[in-house]
Amino acid sequence: MYELKTKENDRSVIEFIESVENPKKREDAYRLLDIFTETTGFQAKMWGTSIIGFGSYHYKYATGHEGDAPLVGFSPRKAKVSLYFATGDERREELLKAFGKHTTGKACVYINKVADIDTEVLKKLILQSIEFLRKTYPNP
Repeated sequence: MYELKTKENDRSVIEFIESVENPKKREDAYRLLDIFTETTGFQAKMWGTSIIGFGSYHYKYATGHEGDAPLVGFSPRKAKVSLYFATGDERREELLKAFGKHTTGKACVYINKVADIDTEVLKKLILQSIEFLRKTYPNP
Protein backbone atom coordinates (compact mmCIF):
# COMPACT_ATOMS: atom_id res chain seq x y z
CA MET A 1 0.00 0.00 0.00
CA TYR A 2 1.23 3.49 -0.85
CA GLU A 3 2.31 5.53 2.15
CA LEU A 4 2.42 9.30 2.04
CA LYS A 5 5.94 10.61 2.73
CA THR A 6 4.96 14.19 3.47
CA LYS A 7 3.36 13.97 6.90
CA GLU A 8 3.07 16.50 9.68
CA ASN A 9 5.76 15.92 12.30
CA ASP A 10 7.27 17.47 15.42
CA ARG A 11 10.53 18.69 13.87
CA SER A 12 11.36 22.30 14.72
CA VAL A 13 10.41 24.87 12.09
CA ILE A 14 13.01 27.31 13.47
CA GLU A 15 15.78 24.68 13.38
CA PHE A 16 14.84 23.89 9.78
CA ILE A 17 14.96 27.57 8.78
CA GLU A 18 18.28 27.98 10.60
CA SER A 19 19.66 25.08 8.51
CA VAL A 20 19.05 27.03 5.26
CA GLU A 21 22.56 27.81 4.03
CA ASN A 22 21.90 30.96 2.00
CA PRO A 23 21.47 33.93 4.41
CA LYS A 24 19.10 35.80 2.06
CA LYS A 25 16.94 32.70 1.58
CA ARG A 26 16.93 32.17 5.38
CA GLU A 27 15.83 35.80 5.87
CA ASP A 28 13.06 35.32 3.29
CA ALA A 29 11.97 32.11 5.05
CA TYR A 30 11.50 34.03 8.31
CA ARG A 31 9.57 36.72 6.44
CA LEU A 32 7.31 34.09 4.86
CA LEU A 33 6.89 32.40 8.24
CA ASP A 34 5.57 35.69 9.65
CA ILE A 35 3.26 36.34 6.68
CA PHE A 36 1.80 32.81 6.60
CA THR A 37 1.37 32.66 10.40
CA GLU A 38 -0.30 36.07 10.57
CA THR A 39 -2.55 35.43 7.56
CA THR A 40 -3.65 31.88 8.43
CA GLY A 41 -3.80 32.10 12.20
CA PHE A 42 -2.23 28.62 12.29
CA GLN A 43 1.00 27.58 13.95
CA ALA A 44 3.69 26.52 11.49
CA LYS A 45 4.41 22.78 11.40
CA MET A 46 6.97 20.75 9.52
CA TRP A 47 5.57 18.42 6.86
CA GLY A 48 8.12 15.85 5.79
CA THR A 49 11.69 17.09 5.89
CA SER A 50 11.41 20.41 4.09
CA ILE A 51 7.87 21.83 3.91
CA ILE A 52 6.58 24.37 6.42
CA GLY A 53 2.81 23.94 6.45
CA PHE A 54 -0.11 25.76 8.01
CA GLY A 55 -3.36 24.08 8.98
CA SER A 56 -4.37 20.79 7.40
CA TYR A 57 -7.15 19.11 5.49
CA HIS A 58 -8.09 15.54 4.68
CA TYR A 59 -8.53 14.69 1.01
CA LYS A 60 -10.01 11.65 -0.67
CA TYR A 61 -9.80 11.17 -4.42
CA ALA A 62 -12.19 9.20 -6.62
CA THR A 63 -9.42 6.57 -6.92
CA GLY A 64 -9.75 5.92 -3.19
CA HIS A 65 -6.37 7.48 -2.40
CA GLU A 66 -6.64 9.70 0.65
CA GLY A 67 -4.43 11.53 3.09
CA ASP A 68 -3.72 14.75 4.92
CA ALA A 69 -1.92 17.81 3.63
CA PRO A 70 -1.26 21.38 4.77
CA LEU A 71 -3.79 23.99 3.65
CA VAL A 72 -0.89 26.20 2.52
CA GLY A 73 2.85 26.18 2.98
CA PHE A 74 6.30 26.94 1.65
CA SER A 75 9.75 25.50 1.38
CA PRO A 76 12.99 27.48 1.06
CA ARG A 77 14.74 25.18 -1.42
CA LYS A 78 18.24 25.72 -2.81
CA ALA A 79 17.19 26.90 -6.26
CA LYS A 80 13.91 28.69 -5.52
CA VAL A 81 11.33 29.07 -2.78
CA SER A 82 8.35 26.78 -3.35
CA LEU A 83 4.93 28.09 -2.31
CA TYR A 84 2.09 25.62 -1.87
CA PHE A 85 -1.43 26.79 -2.70
CA ALA A 86 -4.47 24.81 -3.82
CA THR A 87 -4.85 24.26 -7.55
CA GLY A 88 -8.07 24.10 -9.51
CA ASP A 89 -9.57 27.48 -8.60
CA GLU A 90 -9.77 30.20 -11.27
CA ARG A 91 -9.26 32.86 -8.57
CA ARG A 92 -5.73 31.52 -8.04
CA GLU A 93 -4.87 32.19 -11.68
CA GLU A 94 -6.29 35.72 -11.49
CA LEU A 95 -4.30 36.50 -8.33
CA LEU A 96 -1.10 35.13 -9.85
CA LYS A 97 -1.35 37.69 -12.66
CA ALA A 98 -0.72 40.44 -10.07
CA PHE A 99 1.68 38.42 -7.90
CA GLY A 100 5.01 39.51 -9.36
CA LYS A 101 7.96 37.52 -10.67
CA HIS A 102 7.22 33.79 -10.35
CA THR A 103 6.95 30.52 -12.22
CA THR A 104 4.47 27.71 -11.71
CA GLY A 105 4.74 23.95 -11.75
CA LYS A 106 1.93 21.43 -11.54
CA ALA A 107 1.07 22.35 -7.95
CA CYS A 108 3.72 24.82 -6.79
CA VAL A 109 4.43 28.47 -7.32
CA TYR A 110 8.15 29.26 -7.37
CA ILE A 111 9.82 32.54 -6.46
CA ASN A 112 13.46 33.57 -6.25
CA LYS A 113 12.96 35.99 -3.37
CA VAL A 114 10.20 37.76 -1.44
CA ALA A 115 11.28 41.13 -2.88
CA ASP A 116 10.09 39.89 -6.31
CA ILE A 117 6.45 39.51 -5.24
CA ASP A 118 3.56 41.58 -3.93
CA THR A 119 3.09 40.39 -0.34
CA GLU A 120 -0.50 41.71 -0.28
CA VAL A 121 -1.30 39.40 -3.20
CA LEU A 122 0.51 36.60 -1.34
CA LYS A 123 -1.89 37.08 1.59
CA LYS A 124 -4.86 36.91 -0.82
CA LEU A 125 -3.47 33.70 -2.37
CA ILE A 126 -3.11 32.16 1.10
CA LEU A 127 -6.70 33.02 2.05
CA GLN A 128 -8.06 31.95 -1.35
CA SER A 129 -6.34 28.56 -1.05
CA ILE A 130 -7.70 27.91 2.44
CA GLU A 131 -11.23 28.91 1.42
CA PHE A 132 -11.10 26.75 -1.72
CA LEU A 133 -9.79 23.67 0.13
CA ARG A 134 -12.34 23.99 2.91
CA LYS A 135 -15.15 24.10 0.31
CA THR A 136 -13.66 21.24 -1.71
CA TYR A 137 -12.86 18.99 1.27
CA PRO A 138 -15.29 19.88 4.08
CA ASN A 139 -14.51 18.21 7.41
CA PRO A 140 -16.52 15.00 7.78
